[in-house]
Amino acid sequence: MSKNMPSISDAEWEVMKVLWKNPPKSASQVVTELKALVDWKPKTIRTHLDRLTKKEIIKVNRDERLYTFTPLFSEDECKRAETNSFIKRVHDGTTKSMMLQFIEDETLTKEDLQELRSLLDEKLD
Repeated sequence: MSKNMPSISDAEWEVMKVLWKNPPKSASQVVTELKALVDWKPKTIRTHLDRLTKKEIIKVNRDERLYTFTPLFSEDECKRAETNSFIKRVHDGTTKSMMLQFIEDETLTKEDLQELRSLLDEKLD
């Protein structure tokens, strides 16, 4: 990820997805929402919250009796940073290489290809 945004593990992404929906959230709210999605113990989820706080990806509001957690980066910022990191690590920083790999390997429908072409045409304008 970028220099100012620490790396997020796969498990931490799951926690972040919950936090991005209507923040701030208490630890118990995060636990409740995640337990419906993954088979993790509450202590595991709290550990992930602690790690994300230490990485300064989320902040904890200790002013209230009930601590709440809020993302410091938007979902889009994190996705963009993760994409850039992936392109640098796997495709030597070349977006074209990644796009060609994706197009060659994926089964894209005619509609998918038309949408991609439309997006590329917009970039040219």
